[in-house]
Amino acid sequence: MIKSFRLQLTAWYLLLFTAVFVAFALFVYGFVSRGLYRRLDDTLTSQAQTAAGLFRDELGERNGDARAAAAEIIADLNLRGSLLAVFEEGKLLASSAPVDNREAIDLASRSASGESDIRTTVARIGKTRSARLVAHPFLINGRHYVLLIGESLHATREELELIRGVLYIALPLALLIAGTGGFLLATRSLAPLRWMAEQAKTITDKSLDRRLEIGAAHEELRVLADSFNELLSRLDQSFETMRRFVADASHELRTPLSVIRGEADVALGQDRTTGEYQESLVIIQDEARRLTRLVDDLLNLARADAGHVSLRVEEFYMNDLLAECCRAFHGAANAKKIDLQCMCSGDVGFRGDPELIRRLALNLLDNAIRHTPEGGKIVVQLETLGSELRIRVADTGIGIPPEAVPHIFERFYRGDQARTRQSGGFGLGLSIVKWIAESHQGAVDFTSEPGAGTTFTVLLHR
Repeated sequence: MIKSFRLQLTAWYLLLFTAVFVAFALFVYGFVSRGLYRRLDDTLTSQAQTAAGLFRDELGERNGDARAAAAEIIADLNLRGSLLAVFEEGKLLASSAPVDNREAIDLASRSASGESDIRTTVARIGKTRSARLVAHPFLINGRHYVLLIGESLHATREELELIRGVLYIALPLALLIAGTGGFLLATRSLAPLRWMAEQAKTITDKSLDRRLEIGAAHEELRVLADSFNELLSRLDQSFETMRRFVADASHELRTPLSVIRGEADVALGQDRTTGEYQESLVIIQDEARRLTRLVDDLLNLARADAGHVSLRVEEFYMNDLLAECCRAFHGAANAKKIDLQCMCSGDVGFRGDPELIRRLALNLLDNAIRHTPEGGKIVVQLETLGSELRIRVADTGIGIPPEAVPHIFERFYRGDQARTRQSGGFGLGLSIVKWIAESHQGAVDFTSEPGAGTTFTVLLHR
């Protein structure tokens, strides 16, 4: 099997051209052949009609002597290379050449016996193996006569042989020209693909910002190049996100590890009191907890990206779950004198993973409390509309600046100074919220006004 696409394209082009050429050659040969035989038949028919008229005149002049009249017209016409014979009631009267061909005699006999009226007679056309024959029947004084005229097919067959010879020579030449032209055409058509392949070979993970250039290529190849360039853009974005993610994760991991190592070095540097050791251990414990929480978040996101997270689906009441989450943050809200309201009255059943939904609600509440100044207000609201369920968490915090809106769900992104390490944020909370909502076939959206507050809305389907 041919593996080269260029050769395959040339082969299909050559096969199609061959089929078209052969069909055209057969059509031309058949058309010319029918034309030559038709012209020969028309000529013989005209000659037969002329000879029949002369025979009629000669018969009148010779007082009904049919044999003499037949001999006279044969001598007068003198058709060289042709056969001219006259039959009366199936009997041969005269002939320009010996009529010993049984097919010719049968044709004359059938023509004579099959016609009774000259007005309805037609030219009977038959074939022998070497001549074309036309039998013209007619009536004179109630007697049946047949004028048989024929001509050798040698000249016609020579012309057809010449045409076949031309076609036999033209076919290989045409195929050679078509094959060469098809190969050159395929090579030229596929040249942009080779150029694109050479450019693609030079693109590595260090040069994903490069794009394929194809110049004034055809629309189909331009579509392919645009699709490949879009793929490169997505890969470039993915690689950039991965690099930023690794850098941010390394930074977040390095800080607690540095604190733990520093406290350990201080504690082990010299003898200290029990209280000083306990103080160092408390700091180490806090940093270890932060480190554990960060690693858990990274692990969950990595599993989500790999599609290895399986939901533990069960039936539960969404209003009860949100009320529990609000109670868990009452202490933190009271410490900042924030009015935390939970408007989740009435039983609202939901089927999903309660632990993940709880994580979603806690992250939204934690994000709202950290971004809401003292004396602010946070409202958690649960709404149902048909099969849709909406969870809204609205705060009167600092809001989201416009330049941070496109990046709000990016991992490790911090859009303002409030999201600092001291406030406990890693920049993963909203990424986890989005992942949990999407894993439940839902979505998360937000509206924000800088200085007035932010409202996050999670849409889920029951």
